[in-house]
Amino acid sequence: MSGSAERVVFVHDRPGLESFLTGGTIARLRSDGAEVIVLFGSASAGFPSAGSLSAADSDVRAAMAALDVSDWRMLPAASGAQSLAEAVADVLDEVQATAVVLGAADDTLRTAAAGAAGSLNVPVFEHRRVTDAVGRLLVAIDVSGQVDQKLRAIAAYPRLWSVTDHAVKAVGPVGSVGRVGPVGPVELPVTIGGTETFLRLSPEHAPDAQAAPGPLNRGLAAVVALLTGVVFGVLGTIAHQATVSIGSVTVPIGLILALSGITALLVGLRLVLGGRMAVLSSAIGLLGTIFILSLRSTGGSVLVPEGIPGLLWTVVPTLVATIVLAWPRIPARPGSA
Repeated sequence: MSGSAERVVFVHDRPGLESFLTGGTIARLRSDGAEVIVLFGSASAGFPSAGSLSAADSDVRAAMAALDVSDWRMLPAASGAQSLAEAVADVLDEVQATAVVLGAADDTLRTAAAGAAGSLNVPVFEHRRVTDAVGRLLVAIDVSGQVDQKLRAIAAYPRLWSVTDHAVKAVGPVGSVGRVGPVGPVELPVTIGGTETFLRLSPEHAPDAQAAPGPLNRGLAAVVALLTGVVFGVLGTIAHQATVSIGSVTVPIGLILALSGITALLVGLRLVLGGRMAVLSSAIGLLGTIFILSLRSTGGSVLVPEGIPGLLWTVVPTLVATIVLAWPRIPARPGSA
């Protein structure tokens, strides 16, 4: 997550936590020329949950100025993880994010942000303390050159934090700060050091907005894809010999439509479902149907006569299916770490 080409979105429960948990990394990214966008979710302790920043405006502005961030936003109030995920996805798509950093304790916000990032193939990093990720490989960011910026940003929230030298403690009852990490409460006061650590979430560890489809759903999807492939194979075989004369030019309109249809089917299944199972099932139905219908019937009739159209109809679908199945990933947008 470094370089001027990066566009990193940080997601936190409310203002103040971005500086305390990830302020050094934000400042480091900005010093490297990366774009940083900070999103705040559900708020408390006097901070609004949506709309204007009102009374917290001056605190947030001061903290963002200390971290050299000019783009921060409050997520709109949402009724659930799905609608919140859509709001996060809109931001990720708008800024063409290359990475998402989670520092949220709220499970709904974490689920929504990770689900939105996953749907757009954007890598996700979650702030973790070393003690909270024993046995896991953490990404350590050296922020020793940004410690002073981080402390200034934390001190910009006098209603939340008190800063003495490099020590930070909560102002008022610890409960007014609440959970400030994804795993559990942080023991305060904390001495701000020169390293921030993150866990890169793999798909199997990232919280998803929706549960993964079970074996029954995957099986039904494969059956539907198989039948759809059979239908496209039948229709294409019947129509591929159709032509239209435009003046002295004969246009193989049937072949064009048939090949366009099967390409759209296979590519669409890969784009929408991501995996290869549905594409493979559809390809089996499609190619199997074409093979069977290309055989000479007992009465001697042939649906796929010899010639260029017939040759293309038997060869091109196989090539399309092979390419779509072999493609390692068809991402919504390139993401980098």
